[in-house]
Amino acid sequence: MIKPDAVGAGNSGAIIKMIEEAGFRIVAMKKAKLSAELAGKFYEIHKARPFYGELCAYMSSGAIVPMILEKDNAVEDFRKLIGATDPKKAAPGTIRALFAKSIDANAIHGSDSDENAAIEGNFFFSQFERF
Repeated sequence: MIKPDAVGAGNSGAIIKMIEEAGFRIVAMKKAKLSAELAGKFYEIHKARPFYGELCAYMSSGAIVPMILEKDNAVEDFRKLIGATDPKKAAPGTIRALFAKSIDANAIHGSDSDENAAIEGNFFFSQFERF
């Protein structure tokens, strides 16, 4: 998911290009805006953490671009492509090194497991046709 900071800065196209050039196939994609309530549901796993309220406010502050991607070894390869959560620690040439503003406004979200990828994909895309 491309986050509000990157969408607002006009970086969606460049990020999508990097994703496709890295061999990912975009199966589903849309531009949307989360309400604070939906952001809260998406990040419910973090509800007890001190940053939860700020995270929900940030994620509902502007447009996002959620996607479902396919590729062999997709989760691991995508995590490498996006880089470390802290853009100062992200490898050169990664999405976060190039486009993130801070550890909080870090341009993109990537699922951390195949199971979470399925859950998160279903959150944004209940039904879609594969092309």
